[in-house]
Amino acid sequence: MTAAVDTILDGLHGGRLVPVLGPQVLDDVTHAETGAKIPATSDELILAMNNGQPMAPRLMYEFPRAAMNVELKRGRAAVERFLERTYADPGWRESAVHAWLAALDLPYIVDLNRDTGLQKLYANRPHTLVVGCARIARGERYKLYRHDGSAYDAETDDAGVDPALPVLFKPLGTPWPAPSWIASDADHVDYITELMGGFAIPPFLKRRRAGLRYLVGGLRLNRDTARMLLADIAYGAAAPAGWALIPEANDKERRFCARLGFEVLAEDIRAIAARTETATA
Repeated sequence: MTAAVDTILDGLHGGRLVPVLGPQVLDDVTHAETGAKIPATSDELILAMNNGQPMAPRLMYEFPRAAMNVELKRGRAAVERFLERTYADPGWRESAVHAWLAALDLPYIVDLNRDTGLQKLYANRPHTLVVGCARIARGERYKLYRHDGSAYDAETDDAGVDPALPVLFKPLGTPWPAPSWIASDADHVDYITELMGGFAIPPFLKRRRAGLRYLVGGLRLNRDTARMLLADIAYGAAAPAGWALIPEANDKERRFCARLGFEVLAEDIRAIAARTETATA
């Protein structure tokens, strides 16, 4: 392994490096019965939402745009039903990256996917779940849950969170324990606006994240939505901010990462997970 990867592994084990997981982390996730791959990337989600058929080129640009089109034509509930039908299915197998990170028992993980893979792996241990929500009449743009090692309970007071427990942060939603989704353009505008204002991250997590570094894996940064999410989630990071694992990163991604203080490595987080598992086997 390279010296940078060794440093990354040391940071993960030390609890000062926070994984930020994108859709390519789910590239190896298939359905136990059908063998189908879980829809995770923008294109995969659009095709799955549209019965396997491509949408107009302007809508294929990004899933939030396509979801907004479906919402305008068929209502927001149509998008929510699609996401719940897709991600609440218990037949999806585990991601190797999820299994690797869960075995490390990390104190904080940011998961920009909508599946329940990490939650299943954490279902046997107490933890705190933070789920993004949008377009509500008032209040913060997150929901808090505490897991006691057997089930989730809603937590309405930040003071009720045990600061010693690991945190799973699911900004774009999950079906479990209650469906909540950031999907369409309108959802993202509302959520990211409140994220920028500090109202989409609970106070205890703002305190915890101060001075941390981040490991971005499985996430391309060639779209504004992903860049805005990362910039505000990693607000208050140490300098340098961490690493972005992007094989074949383009100039736009490199400029953005340089601005935020991320070093770009032409590594795949799935390959690092596989090499680490092999080395410790």
